[in-house]
Amino acid sequence: MKIVILDRDGVINQDSPDYIKSPEEWQPIPGSLEAIARLNQAGFHVYVASNQSGIGRGLFDLDALFGIHERMQRALAELGARIEAIEFAPDHPDVASGMRKPEPGMLLDLAQRLQINLDGVPVVGDSWRDLQAAEAAGARAVLVLTGNGERTQKEHSIAGVPVYADLAAFASDWIEREQKAQAE
Repeated sequence: MKIVILDRDGVINQDSPDYIKSPEEWQPIPGSLEAIARLNQAGFHVYVASNQSGIGRGLFDLDALFGIHERMQRALAELGARIEAIEFAPDHPDVASGMRKPEPGMLLDLAQRLQINLDGVPVVGDSWRDLQAAEAAGARAVLVLTGNGERTQKEHSIAGVPVYADLAAFASDWIEREQKAQAE
């Protein structure tokens, strides 16, 4: 099974220092939904693993989060695409569990539920904690320069981590790599 795991805020949709608190605030990054559609069409199952500390901070509740995810899935469905499942960590950073990135809990939980090994599975994120979680889970960390990506690239040593301008560039390259591997 071909799998891609994405962070949400800053990768699929615009991020905000004030958090995305409602479906109305959720705005896709140009080309991101089309990128997920292309991944789906190429046979990839797309999953999301996202810290959502706004819940732990009391900024929004589960109903709002599920409304955001419903809006995202509806927008994807219009393109014939979908996200298979969404893992999220609602923890406040001051009382974080092993599920909150940079810990690998969400990724390991997803791997266990899918009964897969994460070796080589791309985990696409825009922040240092996304890359740390991917590496800790044994997955392939990938950085996009949207959201916090440019800052992450400037502030951290990311040697060996593939870097893409955005999710669309990642999808194009990853699909091409997969097609070449199948042709060999």
